[in-house]
Amino acid sequence: MKIFWMPLAWLYHLVLFFRHLSYDTGLISSRAYAFPVICVGNLSLGGTGKTPHIEYLIRLLKPFWRIATLSRGYGRITRGYLEATPDLTASEIGDEPRQFASKFPDISVAVDERRVRGIQKLREKTSPPEIVLLDDAFQHRKVKAGLNLLLTDYHQLYSDDFLFPAGQLRDTKSSAKRAQAIIVTKTPAIFSPFLEENLRSRLKPKHDQLLFFSYIKYGGFVPVSSKEKNCLTKNPSSILLVTGIANAYPLKEHLGTRCNELVEISYPDHHAYTEKDFLKISNAFGAILGKNKLIVTTEKDAMRFKDSPYFRILENLPLCYVPIEVAFHQNKGIQFDEYILDYVRKDH
Repeated sequence: MKIFWMPLAWLYHLVLFFRHLSYDTGLISSRAYAFPVICVGNLSLGGTGKTPHIEYLIRLLKPFWRIATLSRGYGRITRGYLEATPDLTASEIGDEPRQFASKFPDISVAVDERRVRGIQKLREKTSPPEIVLLDDAFQHRKVKAGLNLLLTDYHQLYSDDFLFPAGQLRDTKSSAKRAQAIIVTKTPAIFSPFLEENLRSRLKPKHDQLLFFSYIKYGGFVPVSSKEKNCLTKNPSSILLVTGIANAYPLKEHLGTRCNELVEISYPDHHAYTEKDFLKISNAFGAILGKNKLIVTTEKDAMRFKDSPYFRILENLPLCYVPIEVAFHQNKGIQFDEYILDYVRKDH
């Protein structure tokens, strides 16, 4: 199938080549800023773990500076600039921004498909952010971020992939040279020097590009509904895993070690759950034998669940999500933190 789609991939590559050439030569202008703008992005169509890495940066920076996140708000029903408020739902602002706003109410969370306008609106606030974190904006070259962090999935490195539709890349591999640092995400918990060298040889970073390796840390079960109080202490024998994300395999592997039986219902990334979906989930849960069982989802899906008018179908069931955070291997978390902090201090 890759060979079949390759002609279209080559055509897509040609379009991208001239687009990047226009920006590189100044034919199309990019906007740079005199304050710290950090972009977290990737070359693939999704699923590299941008959300937990944005959250890592928020935790690192917000004790010292005013922070704002700016996303496109993928999958939302609204358009234009919108800033998160407690009454806005995931369908109105996007599931990732909804998650940021829910977890970090003391920062500004905004969405705008036009990033330059979004940054301008944020800076017009009475107390403007001192740092803007761009979520999934590596390909949006109208903004010239001061620091580009390029993420790539350990199980699907951009160096081993192909342009869409022959593969999962939405941008050229050569675009990686614009990043100041590359982060290989979702790496194994046990990480050897041999594995590091293998990844380095496959990615071939430039001599001035830093290379980091992150992995996922999983939290305990957290109830989605305030009516469910048992998720924190349950050790289930059976789990119904419901996901609407690009790559659910790390969570699936993790939960496989927590139960005897794992049943999975998966939907496309940013899926908008319908009444029919909730009924399907409820019926599938009822069909699992035994009493010691849970419905488990991701934190992003939990945002869409709670905001749905059909959530009543599930809210009395033992429904939980698993929070995740990222950490860095080989004590490079300290190096990464200092790298980010040095950049911010320099631009202030």
